[in-house]
Amino acid sequence: MSTPPPVEDRLRAALDARARLIDAHELSPYRPPTGPAWGTRRIRRVVSAVAVAAAAAAAVAFLLLSGSPEDNRPAPPAGDPRTSPPTSVPSSITGTPTRPSPTSPPGTPTSTSLPTQR
Repeated sequence: MSTPPPVEDRLRAALDARARLIDAHELSPYRPPTGPAWGTRRIRRVVSAVAVAAAAAAAVAFLLLSGSPEDNRPAPPAGDPRTSPPTSVPSSITGTPTRPSPTSPPGTPTSTSLPTQR
């Protein structure tokens, strides 16, 4: 075998020195982090699960309640159009016609329109 270059020797020596700085105490696991019990991920999961459940409940309610009882009744049989009663045509004149009364001529005043004298 050939001898390693001086750069590789220096790298190996540096890595070996760094590895000797770590002992068994530093390799023990850390304590679990202390802080709020609910993390943002857990809150997002709960909120999204509630939203999905609400959407599913709304969809089921819509499907169950969309059909009204009147829709389930059969349609009445069709009648013969020749024997059906005629429909009345609505009149465009809704009030009574305004004509002068035949009892009083149009030119003579009535007793209520005469001025009273004192």
